[in-house]
Amino acid sequence: MPMLNTKGKALTVAVLLAVPISIYAADQREHEQTVVQQTESSWEGPKLLAAAPSTSGGSTASASAAGVVPVRIAAASLTDSLQGGYDVAATQLKVPWSMQFNGDTVYITQRGGGIVEVKNGKQTVQELRTKKALRVVGEAGLTGFVLDADFAKNKYAYVYHAYEEKGKALNRIVKVKLVNGVWREQKELLAGIPGGRIHEGGRLAIGPDGMLYSTAGDANQRELSQNLSSYGGKVLRITTSGAVPKDNPFKNSYVYAYGLRNSQGLAWTSSGTLYASDHGPSGAPIPGGGTDRTGLDEINVIKPGGNYGWPTIQGTQTAPGLIPPYYVVGPQAIAPSGIAATPDNKVLVATLAGQSLKQFDPIAKTMTDVLTGEGRIRDVAVHDGKIYVLTNNTSGGSAGADDDRLLILK
Repeated sequence: MPMLNTKGKALTVAVLLAVPISIYAADQREHEQTVVQQTESSWEGPKLLAAAPSTSGGSTASASAAGVVPVRIAAASLTDSLQGGYDVAATQLKVPWSMQFNGDTVYITQRGGGIVEVKNGKQTVQELRTKKALRVVGEAGLTGFVLDADFAKNKYAYVYHAYEEKGKALNRIVKVKLVNGVWREQKELLAGIPGGRIHEGGRLAIGPDGMLYSTAGDANQRELSQNLSSYGGKVLRITTSGAVPKDNPFKNSYVYAYGLRNSQGLAWTSSGTLYASDHGPSGAPIPGGGTDRTGLDEINVIKPGGNYGWPTIQGTQTAPGLIPPYYVVGPQAIAPSGIAATPDNKVLVATLAGQSLKQFDPIAKTMTDVLTGEGRIRDVAVHDGKIYVLTNNTSGGSAGADDDRLLILK
């Protein structure tokens, strides 16, 4: 896989990150190898998901019924096909956070407000009108965004944004509609998600099962992550009409998984496995005294009802009933944000502190650099066989004259 150092636009051989890989139980490692190599996953989670089509073109259902283990032919590596450099599709974005695609049109949220439409080489900032005012403080603002599966026809989408109510910082998920160039709120799906200045979470995604998934940070109130009565520190699962799915793991609850700190990335591989990135403590102060261990950013395999341990365990620590991370970065924080799956079931990871786009190999348990030299990276997407990257230098970085930008890797 090549690494792109775009300051020189040179193509070089990728190097492994000098970060330690966590030691995991043998059965967990063997299981993920099976998940990636087969067309169907044996995790309990993907049983809730619609089966992804086999890249070999065969019927996985009939093969399974016949007692034959279906083995998927490996897809070509998307990152290995990169030749070097990138095209710049948009410039001077203001703290961009999430991107979505409708054909060749790209929509990008800006944390301070507004959704940027990038179409035919032109950028247009479109207004977002919500019934509760957007709260923009620290990491809070307009973040998560996902288009409805039938957006081309119905013009519906879903946004995650911060607001304030009775002096309390909160987040909510609303359904919006694009009408004459303005995104207008149609319905509030979920409100009361804890908010603050940091740890807002906010990533939205529609799963293979058609459900709406959302990450929610612990809002720097770590005790919320283990509290099933709170939405803080969770992965939430919602119908697109705002109801609790009947097959959610906790009765009458939107909570799908818990014990997370500040997850900002969700992606499914073709096997149906759901991955989530999570920010480690990075030496943060502990309320009441003390300091967390540094780094320990995570890639997790999300199972329905799973407890991922924060703040009871960190890094490679284990405890009964708690699920350790599938992969743990070492003591140097990379701050993973958006993630995206590739056709060959690798996971691309946008990193802020790491100032790079990385690729995670679930079988080898390694991370390699794909793009460096462009500063902070907030989001990544794979669309029509191309890799799109959103830089994030206007928030905590060293912004250039054209920052922030939407890049298309070549």
